[in-house]
Amino acid sequence: MAGSKRAMMISVIMQRILNIFLLGLAAILMIFIGRETYHLAMVLFVNNDQSSSYLLIEGIVIYFLYFEFIALIIKYFSSGYHFPLRYFIYIGITAIIRLIIVDHKSPYDTLVYACAILVLVVTLFLANGERLRRE
Repeated sequence: MAGSKRAMMISVIMQRILNIFLLGLAAILMIFIGRETYHLAMVLFVNNDQSSSYLLIEGIVIYFLYFEFIALIIKYFSSGYHFPLRYFIYIGITAIIRLIIVDHKSPYDTLVYACAILVLVVTLFLANGERLRRE
C-alpha cells in the first residue's frame, strides 16, 4: 500500500511539473505567434516585391505551425492530460508542406515530401477513420 501511494504521489508531482512547463511553452508560443502576426502584416502591407509573396506564404505556414502547437497544448489540458495522435499528424503534414514551400528546387525531394504527406494522410485515416467520418 505504501509503495503504491508513493508512486501515485510521484506521478501527481511529475504531472504538475509537466503542466507548468507546458503552460510556459504555451506562453512562449503565444509570443511567437504574436511576432509572426506582426511579421505577416509587414510583409503584406509594406513589401511589394515578388519575393514578398513567398515570404507571406512561408509565414502563413509557420503561423499555422504555431497555431497547431498551441491547439495541441489546449487539447492536452481539455482531454485529461492526453495528446491525441491526429494532432501530431496534422503538425507533421503542415511542417512538410512548409518544407515543400521553402525547399522546392529538387523535383525528387518534392516527390519524397509528397509521398511522406500521403503516408501521414493514410495513417490519419487508418488511426481515426471512423472519427473523421463523423466530423
